[in-house]
Amino acid sequence: MARPRFLPDNFTLTLIAVITLASLLPVSGGAAHAFAWITNLAIALLFFLHGAKLSREAILAGAGHWKLHLLVFACTFILFPLLGLAFKPLLAPLVGQELYLGMLYLCALPSTVQSAIAFTSLARGNIPAAICSAAASSLFGIFLTPLLVTVLMDAHGSAGSSLDAILKISVQLLLPFVAGQVARRWIGGWVGRNKNWLKYVDQSSILLVVYTAFSEAVVEGLWRQVSPTTLAWLVLACCLLLAIALLITHLCGKWMGFNQEDRITILFCGSKKSLATGVPMAQVLFVGANIGLLILPIMLFHQIQLMVCAVLAQRYAKRPESVAQMMGQVDP
Repeated sequence: MARPRFLPDNFTLTLIAVITLASLLPVSGGAAHAFAWITNLAIALLFFLHGAKLSREAILAGAGHWKLHLLVFACTFILFPLLGLAFKPLLAPLVGQELYLGMLYLCALPSTVQSAIAFTSLARGNIPAAICSAAASSLFGIFLTPLLVTVLMDAHGSAGSSLDAILKISVQLLLPFVAGQVARRWIGGWVGRNKNWLKYVDQSSILLVVYTAFSEAVVEGLWRQVSPTTLAWLVLACCLLLAIALLITHLCGKWMGFNQEDRITILFCGSKKSLATGVPMAQVLFVGANIGLLILPIMLFHQIQLMVCAVLAQRYAKRPESVAQMMGQVDP
């Protein structure tokens, strides 16, 4: 039986199931402490595998396209934070302070890696440049996101020391990533051969963090604080944020004279935000805060960006090959 087209992907359905489970059966007390330790280990494993999977050869293949990478970085780490600040007068009164801070946190995150590359590949964009840009965004985000969180949230009294944040991120996320890069020499081939099932390790780590964070939030009264109306405003804000980012990345790529393949890469790498990085990083950055509220915007944005970008990638993929070649010749 064919899968209905309106159904989300399996990971999205599982994520919804985990949120439902955390809402009905939240973990608390001593069990919550045990889950916190397990979650920290899962996060370390997640970034270790990211390091082991990252091919230095593939990164170097696209590293020379500096103009494209600078534009993607500007969209990811400058455009999004500015949009987040611009949303404050309208959004903060509608969704409340904590959810608005969650939107600011979303705007400070790096780009996705796997989905940005996958959509660029499907749309026949510049794949080596996408690999380099997305991977570098994820790596530099380990340092830039805590700094941006401090800058964006200091005005609200909601951020700690950026130096402390970077130190925590370095110990809990960067060290496992570097260890994975070192271990790639011995396990890189095995990781490549088994990537089809290793992706479930990545997804399981994210789901575990989501369950732990939402359990704590539910115990603290998450769903009493987020009404259906508030949730609807938050979804609308995420849709608007993505639409503006897609429009600006498209126009900038065109105005700066990039060819069609490069414009596709800029669109998919410069308009996306990483759930895989955002959820575990929030666990490190916001100790003692209501993490469930802070990660709700990135969870919503993640699903919206996947659905919208899937449609866009399929439309790009249907363009005639001859047209793509002609545009590549015309555009500098």
